[in-house]
Amino acid sequence: MASLIVGQLVFPSENGYKVWEDPSFIKWRKRDPHVTLRCHDSVEGSLRYWYERNKVNLSVSNAAVWNDDAVQSALGSAAFWVKGLPFVKSLSGYWKFLLAPNPAAVPKNFYESAFQDSDWETLPVPSNWQMHGFDRPIYTNIVYPIPLDPPHVPTDNPTGCYRTYFQIPKEWKGRRILLHFEAVDSAFCAWINGVPIGYSQDSRLPAEFEVTDYCYSCDSDKKNVLAVQVFRWSDGSYLEDQDHWWLSGIHRDVLLLSKPQVEVKIDCSRETSKDKVLTNFIIEAALYDAGSWYNHDGNIDLLSSNVANIRLKPFPTGTLGFHGYMLVGKLEKPKLWSAEQPNLYTLVIILKDASGNIVDCESCLVGIRQVSKAPKQLLFNGHPVVIRGVNRHEHHPRLGKTNIESCMVKDLVVMKQNNINAVRNSHYPQHPRWYELCDLFGMYMIDEANIETHGFDLSGHLKHPTQEPSWAAAMMDRVIGMVERDKNHACIFSWSLGNESGYGPNHSASAGWIRGRDPSRLVHYEGGGSRTPSTDIVCPMYMRIWDIVKIAKDPNETRPLILCEYSHSMGNSNGNIHEYWEAIDNIFGLQGGFIWEWVDQGLLKANDNGSKYWAYGGDFGDSPNDLNFCLNGLTWPDRTPHPALHEVKYVYQPIKVSLTETMIKIKNTNFYETTEGMEFKWAAHGDGCELGCGILSLPVIEPQGSYEIEWKSGPWYPLWVSSDAEEIFLTITAKLLHSKRWVEAGHVVSSTQVQLPAKRDTLPHIIKTKDDVLSAEILGDNIRISQQKLWEITLNMKTGSLDGWKVEGVPIMKNGVFPCFWRAPTDNDKGGGLSSYYSSWKAADMDDIVFLTESCTIQNKTEHLVKILVVYLGIHKGENGTLTELAKADALIKMDLLYTIHSSGDIIMDSVVKPISNLPPLPRVGVEFHLEKSVDQVRWYGRGPFECYPDRKAAAHVGVYEQTVDGMHVPYIVPGESGGRADVRWVTFQNKDGYGIYASTYGISPPMQMNASYYSTAELDRATRNEELIKGDYIEVHLDHKHMGIGGDDSWTPCVHEKYLIPAVPYSFSIRLCPVTAATSGQSIYKSHLQN
Repeated sequence: MASLIVGQLVFPSENGYKVWEDPSFIKWRKRDPHVTLRCHDSVEGSLRYWYERNKVNLSVSNAAVWNDDAVQSALGSAAFWVKGLPFVKSLSGYWKFLLAPNPAAVPKNFYESAFQDSDWETLPVPSNWQMHGFDRPIYTNIVYPIPLDPPHVPTDNPTGCYRTYFQIPKEWKGRRILLHFEAVDSAFCAWINGVPIGYSQDSRLPAEFEVTDYCYSCDSDKKNVLAVQVFRWSDGSYLEDQDHWWLSGIHRDVLLLSKPQVEVKIDCSRETSKDKVLTNFIIEAALYDAGSWYNHDGNIDLLSSNVANIRLKPFPTGTLGFHGYMLVGKLEKPKLWSAEQPNLYTLVIILKDASGNIVDCESCLVGIRQVSKAPKQLLFNGHPVVIRGVNRHEHHPRLGKTNIESCMVKDLVVMKQNNINAVRNSHYPQHPRWYELCDLFGMYMIDEANIETHGFDLSGHLKHPTQEPSWAAAMMDRVIGMVERDKNHACIFSWSLGNESGYGPNHSASAGWIRGRDPSRLVHYEGGGSRTPSTDIVCPMYMRIWDIVKIAKDPNETRPLILCEYSHSMGNSNGNIHEYWEAIDNIFGLQGGFIWEWVDQGLLKANDNGSKYWAYGGDFGDSPNDLNFCLNGLTWPDRTPHPALHEVKYVYQPIKVSLTETMIKIKNTNFYETTEGMEFKWAAHGDGCELGCGILSLPVIEPQGSYEIEWKSGPWYPLWVSSDAEEIFLTITAKLLHSKRWVEAGHVVSSTQVQLPAKRDTLPHIIKTKDDVLSAEILGDNIRISQQKLWEITLNMKTGSLDGWKVEGVPIMKNGVFPCFWRAPTDNDKGGGLSSYYSSWKAADMDDIVFLTESCTIQNKTEHLVKILVVYLGIHKGENGTLTELAKADALIKMDLLYTIHSSGDIIMDSVVKPISNLPPLPRVGVEFHLEKSVDQVRWYGRGPFECYPDRKAAAHVGVYEQTVDGMHVPYIVPGESGGRADVRWVTFQNKDGYGIYASTYGISPPMQMNASYYSTAELDRATRNEELIKGDYIEVHLDHKHMGIGGDDSWTPCVHEKYLIPAVPYSFSIRLCPVTAATSGQSIYKSHLQN
């Protein structure tokens, strides 16, 4: 009766009280938080459950789905997760659903059993209702999508009404019934058979209610009616201002659990008094070696894997009060857990009655490991492991926040394959299965409380909740709930108090509670400057390299520094990351970091024509919104890797190879794994041609050990001696000999390329002229230059452009060559508002430059060559396209382009660039030309095979690569400069028959940045999403002498490092062009202009 009275006061009613706007009332009838329950009635049942549940590997990830099929896959996962649990029943499925515009509009008594819901629609549970056509998703980064008026929320508060039906299994007779919501966003009330049974907030942690007395017995034919009312906005929303999509509903599983009248909970026994339990029951436990189960064929006796029995430890005499039951046992030579060697045991805790009959079994995976601190070090089992991490939101492009087993496995597989060993759960506790998978696959973890109040930073009159006593209970409840649910997971090395929530007493209280409750882990919190007393780790965000080095060298700072966020992966980004790791790998006190972030948070949306695309902020009519700031992942929404993930894999690789003057050093930076399970290979290439390769025989290198080889004693040395190549590169790779849970055998763990010393001084490239006679004739404004029927060039003497180039009569070049200093701005170029590079460029009119020809003159003409000098002036487009004296005086850039056209068909372009001195750093310095669309086969000698830029090219080895122009395009969701290849020595562009042109650096010019695309720079700048891009009627090619770095320290300040900027100073460079056919090759042409 008392519960009913309280329920009437608490639940939505006409009395005016809004429970969802009261921060002091965060739950009602909600059971205390605890570890995930998996009740069995036998030890064998518990072990069999884990035996099946742990069979997860690479093959599971292949079933990951990212389209509409994911809806059914999510329901399949919900069923899979309770398989083998006789006392857990999933209520997931299609529920009746109605979305009311506000709580007052909810149908009266919709929770009553007799209520007619036949005209309601259906909605899958778990799901976010916005992902099924109800209401709209909202994306914001900092600003709240509702007025900042805590604890009040708008009257317009979409409210979801759910109804479903269930019966209690007959096998559960005489047992207690618990109703378990794994997560609901943002607050909810629940009824069973019309009776209110609970209220809860915190959209990322479970809510569990005792419902035994409210359900029809298992002998009844009646169906129970479960009704749930979910509020989109509540006072809890003010604690959930994370940088992701605001989505609502029952987005994780709903379960019925059955427990005996007395239950056992791992690490939390509190249902009855100590005396009564000890009088009537026996508590014991056993530990089983889960790793040994899969070494046998056929049937296995799981009980035989017992490695330790654990017994109740008597309380010391004189102990005051009850402090919980302590069970102790001894395990000889335990296999320790680490991300490198994720050894796990299965712990089963058994509750028996006085006669020895099993009443209850609870079980979980456990890893034995120790987390501790030393001066400037986080220690894992006594070792200062390096955190090679990434931040991960729960995100599915079709489902929003709902999880699928195969998709979580896909995340871990791709992470592990790219040498990522740690994850920060940004910025909330995640699905319980995620933790099990991280335990199994081996992934260090920071678990983070569901607290972020970033939007309060924008307020001039409201304090952050952490400074308000009225919010203390709500904040503490979220921290406690996280710790109590997840405390048994080996992967967690640190608890985080939340994210970007200022700093105040409520954080201090939460940190104090964690340190008292769980001294076996560290506490993390960045707010307040990343160095407050509430964090055991100095954990800054986006701090520059020189600043983290300064902290590491501060003798007064004794905590390790681990960047909680760095290298912002928005679009074409992650420049400079190798410089972070040069510091981390070499400076004591720096212990790694977590990249922001794992996945582009795009949501699937249909166009008017029915085709799907990845939407971002504002695409759903959501306002306010932060546009595409949700697109900053290392992968696309379907987990296809961005090119930058190659760079991450490289800087995170555990095997490091370096070359000194005489020695090659191979270091194993692992802390637990030797190189016994790896095969090392070497390959030597000279000027892009393979000279030789083979197995590199090495002794086993111990963890943190190294092995040195005198490079002149290696198997590649005779090849180096005999080769006449200008440059020779040696590549050393380490591959796995055996399959692992996350990858097949043969996977490349590490690959490093070093350039061997030059045998001689590098000489300028030269043309070896022929005695062929060329033909040059003036035709109006054009000069046509040709050599018999082999090639023909038409140059416009008014504009200085090549209006056509044919090879054996086949059109190749449409027009060119033009100066180019502009690029389609990237997200990082635009970041920073008025201080951004993009704003600086626009202020200097660099986005609006047109190059007009000041002069075009024939400098020299013989039987064997023609020299033509073209002088270009870059002026603002508003000058009406005429070169007046005033326009000449206001020219931003002058470029002299001298063509030397040889009878061999070679064109040498010598360029001298003179920008005015007050221009901002230039986007690029180079030339542009346009090829026929059919000339779409690209082959180059330079870095690749994937996209790379001057400040993101460490992973891109120098070699000869092939790709189509279509394949060169990188489909970032928001287009911009992309698809470039760095340090290109030569490149050929050919059609399917082999006709085309060759381009290379010439003289003493360094390698180029190269790009070829069907999308013009203007088109990449115009389109706001990849699907809007329209191919031109030509291929736009860029050959850049200089190209500005892409940056990535963050995406909201101009932060390209100085060495990768292009100051507005004079430049000179030379490029060689010549015709190519199927009978010739880029290598042979390149070799022809090397001086031997």
